[in-house]
Amino acid sequence: MALTALVQKLSLKIPTPLVAGAAKALFGLPVHVKQRLGTPRTVEGNELDVDSQITLFLLKAQGVHGLAGRADLGIAHSRATMSKLCAAVGQNPAPSVVTRGLMVDGAAGPIPARLYTPAGLDAGSPLVVFFHGGGFVLGDLDSHDAPCRYIADRARVRVLAVDYRLAPEAIFPAAVDDAVAATKWALAHADQLGADPARVALSGDSAGGNLATVTARALSLDGGPQPVLSLLFYPVTGADPANRSRDTFASGYFLTKADIDWFHDQYTPDPGQDTDPRFDVLHADGLAAIGRTHVVVAGFDPLRDEGLAYAARLRDAGVDVSTQLAPGALHGFLNLVGVSADARVDVDTALDVLRDELAQRS
Repeated sequence: MALTALVQKLSLKIPTPLVAGAAKALFGLPVHVKQRLGTPRTVEGNELDVDSQITLFLLKAQGVHGLAGRADLGIAHSRATMSKLCAAVGQNPAPSVVTRGLMVDGAAGPIPARLYTPAGLDAGSPLVVFFHGGGFVLGDLDSHDAPCRYIADRARVRVLAVDYRLAPEAIFPAAVDDAVAATKWALAHADQLGADPARVALSGDSAGGNLATVTARALSLDGGPQPVLSLLFYPVTGADPANRSRDTFASGYFLTKADIDWFHDQYTPDPGQDTDPRFDVLHADGLAAIGRTHVVVAGFDPLRDEGLAYAARLRDAGVDVSTQLAPGALHGFLNLVGVSADARVDVDTALDVLRDELAQRS
């Protein structure tokens, strides 16, 4: 299989455009060819979709066995690994979306943000405040550029991506404090961004999903202006012994249990931080006032069960919440929207919920 041998010769030392070209070519192959390259898997009745198989194939060819990369080589190496991976699959899915860099309020001073505006979008549109994933340690505005472009274009909304402070340079609760401050700024300045202050939503993936839901809780407890919807992609919500998925998908499915433990040590290194409701929202009180929430989980993700458990807690608290299972997807599938048809199907389903909910508030 010549193609397999070719891809397996790639390494993280090869320039990003070449790796991106290989990724685009592989995801663009006919399904029957991708099926030959991938390895079918079925776990708990869910079948790993073919583009997720290709993702694992590419990761193995790149020598990447987890989201944190080679954590033993240090933070900088892990960040570079994530940047390279996101660039490889981050083909621009919405070239007509216009971007503008700006500074917004953070807890300790201004922090960078990026505003995404679809071409031809009228003033007074909805606004989505977005927090990127990366375990509170990795990621930035560039790592999630493709997802933010896609959300803006597909849902016809403005997207404000926030570059919150990362651990270990700024440990918990720095990221939370930045997320809350930035969201309050967005609610207060929505009209200046061309958006409707009454139609502001929160979204984020993984660690960013945690920040979105913790921010929604904080604003609901404050009693001030609040987002009308939280769209959470495979969020970190809090560990629970009943959540089997951390063990079921402990390794071999991109995000690993070792990654989760490593991120935990960087972000919440001090005793008691991991049970603080500003992180462990799964076991937090004061959930009843959180607004409409849609939780998306991936079928092959160690975080799957805690996302579903959080949705159940919201439901028990009387919150209007819905869940969506992307049965054949891996953790991180939001970043694949530029190359993967399978990922786009799952993301589009979630964005239909977002768009419909915001339209009802018009």
